[in-house]
Amino acid sequence: MEENRQRKIRKSLANRLALEARETLQRAERGFPDPPEAMGYFLEVFRRWENPVFSFAAGKTVIGTNCTLVPLELILACDAVPLRLCNGSFALEQAGAEFMPARSCSLAKATIGMLSVFQEELKARLAMVVVPATCDQKRKAIETMGELAFKVHPMEVPSAKNTEEADFYWQNSVKKLARALEAATGNRITAQRLMAAVRKMQLASFAFRRLSGLQQNDPPLIYGKDLFFVMNAFLYDDLDRWTAAVTRLNDELEDRKKQGSFVARNAPRILLTGSPPAPPGLKIPLLIEETGAIVVADELCSCSRLLYDTVVSGEPRIYDLMAAVADRYLKPCTCPFFDSSEDRQRKLMELVRRFSVDGVVYPVYSGCQLYQMEQRDVGKVFREAAVPILFIESDYSPEDGGQVATRIEAFVESIQSRKSRS
Repeated sequence: MEENRQRKIRKSLANRLALEARETLQRAERGFPDPPEAMGYFLEVFRRWENPVFSFAAGKTVIGTNCTLVPLELILACDAVPLRLCNGSFALEQAGAEFMPARSCSLAKATIGMLSVFQEELKARLAMVVVPATCDQKRKAIETMGELAFKVHPMEVPSAKNTEEADFYWQNSVKKLARALEAATGNRITAQRLMAAVRKMQLASFAFRRLSGLQQNDPPLIYGKDLFFVMNAFLYDDLDRWTAAVTRLNDELEDRKKQGSFVARNAPRILLTGSPPAPPGLKIPLLIEETGAIVVADELCSCSRLLYDTVVSGEPRIYDLMAAVADRYLKPCTCPFFDSSEDRQRKLMELVRRFSVDGVVYPVYSGCQLYQMEQRDVGKVFREAAVPILFIESDYSPEDGGQVATRIEAFVESIQSRKSRS
């Protein structure tokens, strides 16, 4: 009797998730005329979120990941496929509340909710879940994942990234992951396989960097919400297909530039940072652009931070390649988990200059202590540079949509007023 009740609850939550995905797509396609034809591919990948446990990797071992610090090259070198488990569904956030305190981070709750609602399907697909312990909530969520009968590999992350001790600590953590992946997949990571994986990721990174360069154009060539669909597809698609699709989009945008086909002319240019939006929840990016502004840049671990940096190694030996892979994930990372936010502040100001940003929107999920605690220092840097910034505390619930939209509208109007006076 209880088992049947639980099954009905899970089915109801899965149906609500599918509805959220459809509503997000409808909003993204409504009110944004003349989208690039190549965007159809990425929207179709997003449509899979109506049933997120899909089988794009039939016959391959699937490794669940829960952070951008997981070295994807190691997973690919084992002939396995990474599947990102971070989640932005309000329905699944509610499901996760059964396992985590009410004031927990929305992202952490929704991720646990996904694992619980789709427990049977995911257990049949996932050989292992890799979770870097970048905050206390993720660290404790590892225990919950174990209780749900998933095999979890915790990755220890150093609290600093620019010391000799941090290098040694992280290199050792990456080597432990490599051994765990070999055991889970039955495939050995050789220098040849790792180099092939590195090159595949480099091609994806080159395609993304080209797209990022096109984003800098003024007037804009593409809406910021489209980039979120592109990068969400990266997390859930075959890498070769994704790279080819981004190349087609880049080519189309180049043609549009020659033809003088732009979007959102004279719109305030926004940098989005803070707690990362995750599929299917793109509430904040969509609200920003529905109010007449445009997201031209981001500093988020669910978007541009995923692929901008790449492995740099001139040595084909496995030891050197492994070290280079480890460096690619630690050195450029600007997660507020680290004990100093100086590098993150430098990068944010670089994005402001490079993308001609007019203002910054900084959403924080309720319960996300890392991003809440760094608000003061980051806000000070922007204020000293006379860059307007809007802090928003929210979650995945649609109920505060009107209130958040009102605050964003007022912020955008203040930027427009300021620009008209200058």
